[in-house]
Amino acid sequence: MVKIIAIANQKGGVGKTTTAINLATAMVAIDKKVLIVDSDPQGNASTGLGIEERDREPTLYRLLSQGRLEDRSIKKTAIPNLDIITATIDLAASEIELANIKNREERLKNILEKINGYDFFIIDCPPALGLLTINSLVAADSVMVPLQCEFFALEGLTALIQTINIIKENFNKKLEIEGLVLTMYDKRNTLSELVEKDVRGHFKDKVYKTVIPRNVRVSEAPSHGKPVLIYDTACVGSKAYIELAKEVIFNQ
Repeated sequence: MVKIIAIANQKGGVGKTTTAINLATAMVAIDKKVLIVDSDPQGNASTGLGIEERDREPTLYRLLSQGRLEDRSIKKTAIPNLDIITATIDLAASEIELANIKNREERLKNILEKINGYDFFIIDCPPALGLLTINSLVAADSVMVPLQCEFFALEGLTALIQTINIIKENFNKKLEIEGLVLTMYDKRNTLSELVEKDVRGHFKDKVYKTVIPRNVRVSEAPSHGKPVLIYDTACVGSKAYIELAKEVIFNQ
């Protein structure tokens, strides 16, 4: 059966999209078939996988608006066994358009239930707790939360956990926190160690053993339309995402 993981954090700039595309690429490298769902109107996951804006139709916006899957909505990427449902800025209109639709929280869930042939769906959520994120959480089996190793790492996490609990209570009883992944970790920086200690102290075994280091190759890769595992297979960022994928896959 397919496992659906939403990558979510209401804070921007924490490595959410980077984690989504590189975790998916690492899963493919471990012989899994993965579909990324770009649920962020910024469309960064689509860009990071080299899908030009002119080639993205039909996007997730059209699927949510029509409430059904279209044959051409799943796009192949340059990476075998890694596909994507794309997004553009028009997806932002869904927040307004879905507001008056019956069962609006289940719109994405109903679409994904019609898709077969994958081991994992990875949903890249927007950095906000609106209807797009709610749709993603209702559709998901679990939530992975990237946390940047900075002073305000835990800021806003309480609101996200409250939202997860509300979704679980009212719409999706199976929803769980998959885990928290520490990103942009700088071992030369005492702050990173303090944040790691704080987060592990709060969330115990819900924090992945693997940490994603601050790495210039990880930062460069999206501008080339490639995951870092393709851009520079040997860099420390690539190796970290392979280890994270192993944790996710083999701890199911």
